[in-house]
Amino acid sequence: MSPRRTFELVPAVEDLRRVRERSAVPGRTAVVMTMGALHEGHATLVRAAREHVGPEGFVIVTVFVNPLQFGAGEDLDRYPRTLDADLKVAEQAGADVVFAPSVDEVYPGGEPQVRVTAGPMGGRLEGAVRPGHFDGMLTVVAKLLHLTRPDTAFFGQKDAQQLALIRRMVRDLNFGVEIAGVPTVREDDGLALSSRNRYLAPKERRTALALSQALFAGRDRHAAQEALRARAREVPSTRARADALSALGESRAAADAAAVAKAAPGAAAAVRATARLVLDEAARLDPPLELDYLALVDPSDFTEIGDDFTGEAVLAVAARVGATRLIDNLPLTFATPGSTAPLGAAS
Repeated sequence: MSPRRTFELVPAVEDLRRVRERSAVPGRTAVVMTMGALHEGHATLVRAAREHVGPEGFVIVTVFVNPLQFGAGEDLDRYPRTLDADLKVAEQAGADVVFAPSVDEVYPGGEPQVRVTAGPMGGRLEGAVRPGHFDGMLTVVAKLLHLTRPDTAFFGQKDAQQLALIRRMVRDLNFGVEIAGVPTVREDDGLALSSRNRYLAPKERRTALALSQALFAGRDRHAAQEALRARAREVPSTRARADALSALGESRAAADAAAVAKAAPGAAAAVRATARLVLDEAARLDPPLELDYLALVDPSDFTEIGDDFTGEAVLAVAARVGATRLIDNLPLTFATPGSTAPLGAAS
């Protein structure tokens, strides 16, 4: 194993180019893009990047609060800026360089006249609540990919719609970079790690737990429903087999499962309804949870799925508690009848 390089803070594009040329990295390069206020979720991304490229590779962490993705009335001015602490987190997690440019460095001519447009997917869910947000996000991601020139870029799955749009941009515009998603990191109580969690007062945090609790409830309902359907598929198909199993009490159990599965609401509708119950209860707390959306979507385009859907899906939620807006999601797998695909996964 070769010795680690000297860790550096790089504030300017020219400095980044100089470091890259001087390092003459023989291995692969990975980038982790952040807006600072680094926490364990970001550290997990950096560690994943380091493991991916190995000791011979090069890991860049970008720290840039991008004004293009903040709308009117959003928290651009109060977004936490903790560069000294960020440097320690990045270095300890395995980064070689932190690229922390100013706004003038990234947008030297002011706001760019030419931007990346997110398209129809960018107007759904987060895009509907925050118009223009994804255009600004994709524009800066495109710029940072050009400036850092990585082989692989790592993003958290907590921002599921962002990750899906970045993947789509890279594919549609032939960026030639691999996009890796890393599962959401949660605190012990289930709250997804976010830089905005620090804004929550103790009572607000208790209310905010409803986001993850709603997702977990939806996931558990999905798993139970899929188990019932799988059990129903085991109903004996012949009288001889039914008679044999009847002696063991199996046929009645299978018949019960079939009846329950048939009577239950559709799979997607049941997941949404179960999660919504938790959120409705949180809306009556003090302080209340103010729901922006709860959605169960196809991750390829973030449109709502129907009850006949099979494959990967995302159960997503966004809400406000006090002045703080939080998002969260869980991936779920809707199995094809007769398959043995996993029922769901917690991130």
